[in-house]
Amino acid sequence: MRNKYLRRARVLERDFRAVLRCFAHDLPALTAAKMCGVNKNTTHRLYGLLRQRMVALAEAEARPFVGGIVEIDESYFGPRRVRGKRGRGAGRKIPVIGLLKRAGKGFAQIVPNCSKTELLRVVHGQVKGPATIHTDGWKAYDGLVWDGFKHHRVHHHENEFARGKRHINGIESFWSFAKTRLAKQRGVRADKFPLHHKESEWRWNDRRDNLYSLLLKETRSYPLN
Repeated sequence: MRNKYLRRARVLERDFRAVLRCFAHDLPALTAAKMCGVNKNTTHRLYGLLRQRMVALAEAEARPFVGGIVEIDESYFGPRRVRGKRGRGAGRKIPVIGLLKRAGKGFAQIVPNCSKTELLRVVHGQVKGPATIHTDGWKAYDGLVWDGFKHHRVHHHENEFARGKRHINGIESFWSFAKTRLAKQRGVRADKFPLHHKESEWRWNDRRDNLYSLLLKETRSYPLN
């Protein structure tokens, strides 16, 4: 029988649905292969196609934040420790800036570095109109007020993590979510990181929905190649 969800593939629709369910639950590909009785190479290929579709969905759903309260923070992904390297983004770590609109969605972008120039470029590209921005005390955020934003800080180096409604707990929860799920991959190649990074963003933004149903509907409408 022709597979309605997958073009040019000898994979039974029943098996595809089983693999898709494992993917939606964020199970490793090898675990899915064993549970579904599908060849591991086939499962890895399907995971790759599904991951690419998630990235396309994340990019299609991305919208600028208009006004409101926006939390901004930077984080680094990669080896926990590199011998002889110290400081922010030491060694082979990949810098990412994240923005989260309170009671809304998050957005994360890989950047060459976390300099003031790079951070403000992402902020101006994603935040439109008057907004109240919350950050930590990193000096690269200096100047946001002069750019027309209200700006509040929490100073982590002084053990200050919240002052009333002034905090960045939302975006830090996203970092925790992304790093926890990436840790399950037991290492992600640098060239594959952008896919996993955007996948984490999409999973976070749609975490309250039934991801299996969403992906099943999406692949039915636009079968994977």
